[in-house]
Amino acid sequence: MLLCVIGFWLFENFYTPDTYSSTDDDGFKTVIPTYFIPTSTTGDIVSHDHFMLSYNEPYEQAEWVAYMLKKNQLTNDDRKRPYFIEDPKVKSKSADWRNYKGSGFDRGHLCPAGDRRFTEFAYNETFYTSNISPQDRDFNAGVWNRLEIQVRQWAKRYGNLFVVTGGVLEDGLEEIGEEDVDVPRYFYKIIAKGDEKNLKVIAFLIPNKESAEPLHHFVVPVDRIEKLTGLDFFEELPDMEEAELESRSTLAGWKF
Repeated sequence: MLLCVIGFWLFENFYTPDTYSSTDDDGFKTVIPTYFIPTSTTGDIVSHDHFMLSYNEPYEQAEWVAYMLKKNQLTNDDRKRPYFIEDPKVKSKSADWRNYKGSGFDRGHLCPAGDRRFTEFAYNETFYTSNISPQDRDFNAGVWNRLEIQVRQWAKRYGNLFVVTGGVLEDGLEEIGEEDVDVPRYFYKIIAKGDEKNLKVIAFLIPNKESAEPLHHFVVPVDRIEKLTGLDFFEELPDMEEAELESRSTLAGWKF
């Protein structure tokens, strides 16, 4: 029995598979138009088959994760949750999932696993630790989950969406684990529909704690998120179009 206990402890604390990017690839990729891709403050941009990210090593998490959510990809297929593992494509190695153990914070997905149920491979990709950030448990299961569900409902209603999301990474944040993973005070999510010539955008900025406030109370201009993060969203759009798109905070065209 002692050997079994030791073996289980070693398995739980030291074993993880090496990669999900293998010959088990589902054979296709979800392409993100270039005009949707934000700038990176670090240059460490990673492309997976079904999402992209910019990793910020000092904070041990992504400063943004971007993906397309397509109506025909929305399924309720049951998937077995895999291990969280380090992202083999991050040059500096993404933080180990064990930093979160005993911290009181959830390993919060940025690209939700629920948005990637259409194949096992796409689902498993979301369990790279480059795609998680420390989230208050009630926030993750509460207002953040409500927003993720709302985005899926919009995809069903409006068709394909572009989504970019992350924590606001700034000085003075609480840190967890041996690798000092920073805990964002706020998370943002920007959603766009339409094409390059006719974009409709809505952006959210939400404190990392549970809230019973309606989701539309957290809607802000994209400009505000840019000022907080140092990122530039939709930079490939013509300057006048980008300025107009990012300066407005509007609910028009987005049914809650």
